[in-house]
Amino acid sequence: MLIEIRPSLDPELAALITAQQRELADSGVLAGGRTFEPGDDVSYLVGAVNGRAVACGAWQALGPGAAELRRMYVRPAFRGRGLARQMIVAIEEEALAAGRSLLRLELAAGLSAAIALYQSSGYRQITPSAPGRVWFEKRLPALVQ
Repeated sequence: MLIEIRPSLDPELAALITAQQRELADSGVLAGGRTFEPGDDVSYLVGAVNGRAVACGAWQALGPGAAELRRMYVRPAFRGRGLARQMIVAIEEEALAAGRSLLRLELAAGLSAAIALYQSSGYRQITPSAPGRVWFEKRLPALVQ
């Protein structure tokens, strides 16, 4: 998979996030009909297989030294190939290069496959923010200069 940084208004990125939002809404995880609102304060990555955008993810700066991992999605036909794990590693590398060694993420408690993915990628669960939601974090090793 080729992973590259894309601008927030990239049409392939928008299609991936729209598919993610639709899938979450259809499963009952996402309520309220939220839509994708691109932000310039978010760094987006898109993964392509044979020239087709099939995965995305992003990170957004929180406080000093911290970032939130967001917008992780892999098209269903491409799941089970390790693409999400590749995307997580790429996001971690980008955030770390920007001086963000602590990554956090929030997701619905019912997303068992996503929870297993993050736990197996070294993220540990921290105090939940709201009922039905779980927070994870991972401290990344410092870059050797």
